[in-house]
Amino acid sequence: MKKTLIALFCFCIQFAFAQPDSLFIKPIQPKDELKELRPEWTRKNRATFDLSEVAFVNWNAGGSNSISGLVGFRSEANYKDKYFFWTNNVLTRYGINKQQGREIRKTDDLFEINSNIGYKPDEKSNWFYSAKLNFRTQLTNGYKYPNTDNPISRLMAPGYLFFGGGMEYGKDIEELSFYFSPITLKATFVLDEDLANAGSFGVTPAVLDVNGDVIVDGERIREEVGILLTNSYKMQVAENVTMVHQVNLYTDYINNFGNVDMDWRVDFDFKVNSFIRATFGSHLKYDDDVKTTQPTDVEGEFEEAGAKIQWKQFLGVGFAVDF
Repeated sequence: MKKTLIALFCFCIQFAFAQPDSLFIKPIQPKDELKELRPEWTRKNRATFDLSEVAFVNWNAGGSNSISGLVGFRSEANYKDKYFFWTNNVLTRYGINKQQGREIRKTDDLFEINSNIGYKPDEKSNWFYSAKLNFRTQLTNGYKYPNTDNPISRLMAPGYLFFGGGMEYGKDIEELSFYFSPITLKATFVLDEDLANAGSFGVTPAVLDVNGDVIVDGERIREEVGILLTNSYKMQVAENVTMVHQVNLYTDYINNFGNVDMDWRVDFDFKVNSFIRATFGSHLKYDDDVKTTQPTDVEGEFEEAGAKIQWKQFLGVGFAVDF
């Protein structure tokens, strides 16, 4: 009887001081479910090199020897749990072309930073409160070849910054995303004195006197506030063939509202094996602030010809290394 009372007393003490969760046997969750609920950071780096080359020896149809190379690097750091996601990446690309009888020419030049954070109050919802940041510029001078004396662009001339908040929809946010931001800040940086004074890329140009001397310097920064729409889609077209589509549409509230700036990329990645790959890409842009020029009847003088659609296409074979 005493042993029974002592055992009952010990049980009551244990019951009184035990944590509530320890009173019940917890079901064992499947490994997949545990992985899904656990907050997780993922990191990835990729270095790429693409090459295209043409050579002629006694070719009766004629032609010029040429070689082109494109080096790229992308680094990612992404976080995801039941309610939050936060994606970050840094992208750099630089390409050159050497053709027989011509100087080396730049074919691609990009430095870009992206950060996107989203929150959904309901874990079953596919709608996120989201904020996006995008910054991009170039690394070296750009020229209107064959004229290499007067750069038409430089590092941070231009530089572009987009920052805003809105709503984003995506069942699988890494593969499909629709984003709408009613308030997005766009800042255009032209930190080169000559380009700023000329009013390049939409900044206010310098004020000149009758002799052409600068009275008031051109502005270095142009600020806008407008609406931003973006869509991105990644899909497996066929075995070892991946397509990535990205489009950004922006219009400013104050300066010519309804005039839409567009940036649209479509890239195909053809995987041969773990290292070798082929790529095909198309990049279409329109920015009303980027004006073109055309020559006048006076030699060496040009006049504004307005903004035009810009298009770039790329096809190359190379290798990629993930680490």
